[in-house]
Order: sequence, then structure tokens, then C-alpha cells
Amino acid sequence: MTTIGIIGSGNIGSQLAHALTRIGHDVVVANSRGPASLGELVTTVSEHARAAGSAASATAGTVEEAAQAGELVVVTIPLKAVTDIPAHLLEGRIVIDTNNYYPQRDGQIAELDDESTTTSELVARHFAGARVVKAFNHIPATEIADHAQAPGTEGRRALAVYGDDTGAVEQVSGLIDAIGFDVVNGGGLAESWRIQRDTPGYIPSFTAEELTAKLAEAKRYRDM
Repeated sequence: MTTIGIIGSGNIGSQLAHALTRIGHDVVVANSRGPASLGELVTTVSEHARAAGSAASATAGTVEEAAQAGELVVVTIPLKAVTDIPAHLLEGRIVIDTNNYYPQRDGQIAELDDESTTTSELVARHFAGARVVKAFNHIPATEIADHAQAPGTEGRRALAVYGDDTGAVEQVSGLIDAIGFDVVNGGGLAESWRIQRDTPGYIPSFTAEELTAKLAEAKRYRDM
């Protein structure tokens, strides 16, 4: 059993808390409102884990506590808020970045508007001492539980991962497989635009073979 930090308690963060405790990982969950706001969530997550036969549990913590709870940390907060997290807190950690860019929420970001970089490259630039892996940004949150299947299941859904650190990508890929999905390694963070909003692989359920084809079909917004 390992402990995984989750910074962000919204749709994706809460669903990943359930998924990770179900497969035996303790989680420390944090948000911008503080541990007192997370009592109901961590109680529910822990109860559901026990009902599934897992001894793992969820606890509420500060952002610093979640960031330093273990080797792996999920950052699942609005893109505009990422830089509010002190970069040194995630030094040496594997960071799973679930972000998408929504200008109406995040404000206009010139580097993303002209596609000279990607959301995950921005996240990796801020957390310069971390090993960033893009994952879970292209599946509706409720489907993390609803679509999970055992390895080898025919038609099993696949999720894409991107990262520049091979070891970090392998570790996150193993976690995704344990949660219930096949994995397609799409390459480095610079290629992660292939699974951003409005691309062919974004949102629908695809097998690994299908998702690989959808990633290859993706075009830059400026080319559409």
C-alpha cells in the first residue's frame, strides 16, 4: 500500500480518490478551502473502500500535506490555479496533470492560444523539479468508476498518457491499468495536444487500437 496525494477535490479528484482507495492506496486529499471542507468526502471514500474489501482510506490534508504525502501526486485544479501551489512542494514527485485549458475559466493564455506550448508543458515548467505525466484529462469523471474493467476484458477502454520521464510514465501507466483501463503512451508532453479539448480522442470511449488511431488523426487548432 502506498499513499498518493490529490490536490483538488472536484469531479476528477473525488473520483480518483474512490478509484485509488478501491485498489489499495491511501490518499491525502486537499483543496483551496482547507481540510475542514473535506470531511464528508473522505468519510464516504473510506467507507466505499472498505465496502469494496480494501483496507485503504482517505484523509483530508492541507495542500502541503497532500503534496508531500507520497511519491505520486495528482494535481487536478483549474489551470489558472496551478501556479498558486509553491513549486518546491512537488520537487522530486511524479505529478499527474489532469488539466484542460478553458479560456472562459482560466483567462486567455497566449502560449496556448497560439499553440506554442501545451497545458502540461506549462504545468511542468512551473513544477520544474517534478516528473509530470498527462493523464485523466479526456474521460468524464464519473466514467473513471463506471468504465473500469479488469485487464484482458474485450473492448476495454484505453486512456492516453504523455510524459518526458519514462519511469514516471511507466508508473502512472501501471496505476491506470490497476484502476481499470488499458493505456496508450502518446509520447512526450509536447505531443499532449493530441488529447486536448475538441480532438478526436477527447471524451468518447475507445479501445487502445481505436484511441491510437484517434490520436494520429488529431490536428492543431490552427490547422483546422
